[in-house]
Amino acid sequence: MSLSLDATQLDRYSRHIIMDEIGPEGQAALLDGRVLVVGAGGLGAPVIQYLAAAGVGTIGVVDDDTVERSNLQRQVIHADSDVGIPKVESAAAFVADLNPDITVETYETRLSKANAADIIPEYDLVVDASDNFPTRYLVNDVCRLAEIPVSHGAIYRFEGQVTTLVPEGPCYRCLFPEPPEPGTVPDCATTGVLGVLPGTVGCLQATEAVKLLLDTGEPLVGTMLCYDAMDLSVERVPYRARDDCPICGTDPIDSIAGIEYSGGCQVEDVGSDRAASQ
Repeated sequence: MSLSLDATQLDRYSRHIIMDEIGPEGQAALLDGRVLVVGAGGLGAPVIQYLAAAGVGTIGVVDDDTVERSNLQRQVIHADSDVGIPKVESAAAFVADLNPDITVETYETRLSKANAADIIPEYDLVVDASDNFPTRYLVNDVCRLAEIPVSHGAIYRFEGQVTTLVPEGPCYRCLFPEPPEPGTVPDCATTGVLGVLPGTVGCLQATEAVKLLLDTGEPLVGTMLCYDAMDLSVERVPYRARDDCPICGTDPIDSIAGIEYSGGCQVEDVGSDRAASQ
């Protein structure tokens, strides 16, 4: 880790540097940090914005979508002039304008079983800003096998959830052993979403990511924070590791080869009893 901050950086990050909990060493750690953001949409937009502003030195962005005008009500790093271009390109341009210190590594693709094990281990942590269950289970499984922490978030209409998954804590499959049946949870294109909601939830995810990079505070490990924008209520729901979890339990798998990331996202190569439990 290099502690040499130039005059511009000392000015830019001065409000971090004067904090005892961060200081120049902490800011240097952020600048040396590598964070992968899966999704550059509603959640990913504020995550990318605040990680870049905080000085996280390398931000990877995975997304295969292009900017649509309907995105702009909530996806704050994209502009009307970006409509039609890949979201990863729009995100990179936004970050370059906000903070030239930051390197953005773009992946104009959908995170998949074929590429996740190559992309994810290149980073210190992952922010899961995806909008579907197969990707969430994929991120969880690959990160757990690679011992990489995850800041997870999800939104629905007026409600959001945030939790943090670390190698020594319970994983996403402990919290949700199986996803809902396909088609039972509509997306925001069908039900809508309050435009400011992903800003709140994404900022919480970015906060958790920064805390992990700084190794400070108490991350939301084993706790799901549930936020309701309608009455601004917050509930903290604890959860524990499951001994029978196929990813982090007493007899975990060592590869995602036997997992089909569609439908139920079951683990298929570890025996019929365990597969049935998923």
